Amino acid sequence: MSADSNERLPVKLSLPLAYQQDLFHELRSEDELVVLARGLGLLRIVTNLLHSYDAAGGNLIVVVGATDRENGWIGEALAENAAISASPLARGLSVVNTDVMTVGTREKMYARGGIFSVTSRILVVDLLTSLLDPEMLTGVVVLHAERVVATSLEAFILRIYRERNKIGFLKAFSDNPEPFTTGFSPLATMMRNLFLRKPSLWPRFHLTVAQSLEGQRKAEVIELEIPMTDAMRDIQNAVLECVEVSMKELKRANTGLEMDDWNMDSALHKSFDVIVRRQLDPVWHRVSWKTKQIVNDLTILRGILQSVLSFDAVSLRRYLETILATNAPPPGSNRQNQSPWLFLDAAHTIFDTAKRRVYTGTGDGKGVQHGLPDGLRPALEEQPKWAHLAEVLEEIERDIYFNPPIYDGSNGTTLVMCGDESTCRQLREYLQTMHVYPDDQNEGNDERESTLDTKPSATYMMRRKLRNYLRWKKDFAKVSASLFAENQKALNSSTDPRWGNESYRGKAPPNKRRRVRGGSATVSGPSRTANGSIQITEDQASHVAELLAEVQPTEAETKQKHEIAMDPLEDMEDYYELFEVNDLVIVHPYDGDMDEYILEELKPRYIIMYEPDAAFPRRVEVYRSSHSDRNVRVYFMFYAGSVEEQRYLSAVRKEKDAFTKLIKEKGAMSVTLTLDGKGVEDPQEKFLRTVNTRIAGGGRLAATAEPPRIVVDIREFRSSLPSLLHGRNVVVVPCMLTVGDYILSPNICVERKSVKDLISSLKDGRLYHQAETMQLHYKNPMLLIEFDQNKSFTLEPFADMSGNTTSPPDLQSKLVLLTLAFPRLKIIWSSSPYQTAEIFEELKKNQHEPDPVKAASVGLEEGEDPTGQTFNQTPLEMLRKIPGVSEGAARRLVLEVGSLVELSNLEVEEVNALIGGEAGRQVWRFFNRSVFD
Repeated sequence: MSADSNERLPVKLSLPLAYQQDLFHELRSEDELVVLARGLGLLRIVTNLLHSYDAAGGNLIVVVGATDRENGWIGEALAENAAISASPLARGLSVVNTDVMTVGTREKMYARGGIFSVTSRILVVDLLTSLLDPEMLTGVVVLHAERVVATSLEAFILRIYRERNKIGFLKAFSDNPEPFTTGFSPLATMMRNLFLRKPSLWPRFHLTVAQSLEGQRKAEVIELEIPMTDAMRDIQNAVLECVEVSMKELKRANTGLEMDDWNMDSALHKSFDVIVRRQLDPVWHRVSWKTKQIVNDLTILRGILQSVLSFDAVSLRRYLETILATNAPPPGSNRQNQSPWLFLDAAHTIFDTAKRRVYTGTGDGKGVQHGLPDGLRPALEEQPKWAHLAEVLEEIERDIYFNPPIYDGSNGTTLVMCGDESTCRQLREYLQTMHVYPDDQNEGNDERESTLDTKPSATYMMRRKLRNYLRWKKDFAKVSASLFAENQKALNSSTDPRWGNESYRGKAPPNKRRRVRGGSATVSGPSRTANGSIQITEDQASHVAELLAEVQPTEAETKQKHEIAMDPLEDMEDYYELFEVNDLVIVHPYDGDMDEYILEELKPRYIIMYEPDAAFPRRVEVYRSSHSDRNVRVYFMFYAGSVEEQRYLSAVRKEKDAFTKLIKEKGAMSVTLTLDGKGVEDPQEKFLRTVNTRIAGGGRLAATAEPPRIVVDIREFRSSLPSLLHGRNVVVVPCMLTVGDYILSPNICVERKSVKDLISSLKDGRLYHQAETMQLHYKNPMLLIEFDQNKSFTLEPFADMSGNTTSPPDLQSKLVLLTLAFPRLKIIWSSSPYQTAEIFEELKKNQHEPDPVKAASVGLEEGEDPTGQTFNQTPLEMLRKIPGVSEGAARRLVLEVGSLVELSNLEVEEVNALIGGEAGRQVWRFFNRSVFD
């Protein structure tokens, strides 16, 4: 179908800004890749574009790459636009996912037409089986175009679509420009994967965008630069020092890698550890243990950096203790297997300063034991942003009272935006308890009463968190001691019996001496273990009890705690009421494009950005410019000189640099002449690729009437191999196979295993059953072990098993046992899916083509229909993992039982009647295990 006839139809749009309208008309006229800056309303443009086709009626459009949240947004927007325009032809959005199980249901839905958001795995199977005819599609809309790489399912879908439909439209969208700038000519490569020829770039500094957002009265923005406390600054500097030392060690140990992005600026971003790991993946099997440990440590250190600014002092201390406990060696151990950053003096600064923010010692130092002074007192340092948040809310309240705003489209709602849900919970509790103080004399009640109305405090919240922390600490110490005791017991049992007595237990062997530098061990400095790492300083039980008694809840705190714990739904008559919108303070986390929905629904007059976000200010700009009758005041809060400020500035700069590179590449980008106007390969070139030597007994060339064919199991479409086979002009026929994953010929059956899947299938015995069924039904059964392209093509070295009969067999030994048990089973080693596609082409030479119907019926019991076996794959795979469920039992259970819930509620006799006595008892025990505990 063509959408050309819809161009003249008047459609009411919700695009008030000039750049939105220009982009919409541009998309209606031609196919292109749209790269829009974050926060400029990408989903709004997509929904209006879809509505223009939906209102016209008679179209069949597929949306690819949308998440569940985006499906909800698009569905609501289409329904709202259809109600406004009163279009009788609009159908809205239909979501096709694993919940739509049957083939007939999807076929009827496609026949009715409309707009469908289909998961990639279902869509590629429906296109290959012609359940959804590509020629009947009006067009395809691709979201998150930055994820479409050559081996992705989305690229596979677009290739099938463009090969069989050259008149339908294709639009691709992305609001993440950074991935388009990595690699050699990345934009041209991405355009080739998308089968598009024109990119459309819309950065924030685009002339039309700037005029649209700056032409009218802007939102009032107030920046609040908040200084960090000395303790927070010390912890941040110490963590940055650990990060810098770790990166220097990585560079020194891996000199042959590209390390231009390994700097402190990149280390502040979320994707830094992913970038480092991606570069090390090809040589991961050759890097040292120390390098692997440092890569993991970088993630932990960056998490600490964020926690210093977002966690309260008590939560940060608890988090650090957990990190230290997981990296600590057993008592008495001198093994050098701890994280390298724990050996730095900066690590001691982190843990010691974090402790002093929670509680300090007030004694004269004479009673020092285990590094802790007598007379502990709670310090409970508050986050500086809390007091500023209370001041801002008080200012807003005064402004509303003394200067009531003139009626406009906004209301008096105050919206507080945070980075995540945990910060939202923290702020909700603070705002609810900031005017509650202890009423005992030790806390200075007289002074508190005088400042009750003018100085909010987090004392109540922090004292409650400290009580919970101290209780947790007592339980955590018991668990740690128990774990260390088990580890020490296992260590002693595996060492020389001569060292198993009490005199040497927990110490180094008598023939080992540790060289001590610096003389006496009583030198002041960080508390460290025998191997030099930071030591966990355990508080004495008396100190913990003393501190816990110090912060016991007072009468006022107990009353407030009871009020907070009340459930308003228990007595609706007493607590049910409607609040004025001017009284609402809503705390909400950043949620991407969903933030536009929050702004449109709440219509806030006051917005507090508790944590900076690069995209949200633009969303406010779009919201303010789209509604000239609404006034908005924004308070932008950030810690001066902190990593959150640097992260914000770096994100803005990186996006600007990415668009600059894209603009330069667009100006110099060449056009591939072997593709037609729709990005499809020339038919003559495609015909020449069918010429092969698959003629028995001859070296002469012949042009085959049809390209080669491979039958592929539906579950294999999660991998990239079917896409690569299709790209090499192989006809991929999806089927629900019982035996094997790929059927190359009537005699060749291949079971594909990734390394991870190989290990698990050898462990649970599933591979032995698969090899047995392949050898039973096929003359040439094969096991394909496929490695990832960017990872090491190797397993662990072969171990010398002679003389070691007690240890469990390793992976290589299990493979040897497998080949001994099944002599006809051949093992294929492939370094990547690309090599696998080449191997399959070689294996198919001089072979007959497989019959999909016969391949699907192999292994089925007599009377079973091979064409009707399309089920929901997620619960089906869960069913196969249950003990006692073989392939045959799984098929019978799927046909006889409606769901896993129904299976779990069956009696043991009913399960036995379905799959047999022993297997039935195993399945029943799995769901009723608590009875036998």
